[in-house]
Amino acid sequence: MIKLFVGLGNPGTEYEATRHNVGFWWVDALARDLKVNLVSDRGYHGLVARAALHGQTVWLLEPQTFMNLSGKSVAALARFYKIAPEEILVIHDELDVVPGQAKLKFGGSHAGHNGLRDIHAQLGTGDYWRLRLGIGHPGVKAEVVNWVLKKPAPEQRAAIEECMDRTLKAVPAMLAGEMEKATLLVHTSKPPRPKPPRPEGV
Repeated sequence: MIKLFVGLGNPGTEYEATRHNVGFWWVDALARDLKVNLVSDRGYHGLVARAALHGQTVWLLEPQTFMNLSGKSVAALARFYKIAPEEILVIHDELDVVPGQAKLKFGGSHAGHNGLRDIHAQLGTGDYWRLRLGIGHPGVKAEVVNWVLKKPAPEQRAAIEECMDRTLKAVPAMLAGEMEKATLLVHTSKPPRPKPPRPEGV
């Protein structure tokens, strides 16, 4: 089961609405659903919330170390509470997935994502769960840094928020350790395709 939900992003109001912070947006939404408040905890270098669900303790974490040092925060909390890597879900932005879609996967490389790169290094393994929220790709590699640190267009923001609402419905399965079911829920909950316009006179 997932015991620690980690949203990745950068602290500070100037980054709040940027694409790189979708992990924070998702954990904020989960905190609202669970009716808990994230509070600053220097010991874990982040904003932390604790919830009790079905007799189990669940942690929510938003590292405040800036993206490139996210692992410092994740490792500090996980080690203190003896949370194994496979019980951690990291929610982050994903360039190779379009806005409105998400992918749930276990393990694998960090694929150049600096937040994941540091988590890999600090945990000493890549064997943790990731929820990859699509932000799309600017189309040119040189534009990636500017792209992730800018706000998404309104229609992209709306698609991302709809995707968050849908993927949050997989949380009960994650808490129950039913990761196959959670994966199915995430991957099949794609937005409905718009209906084609009706021909005139019909």
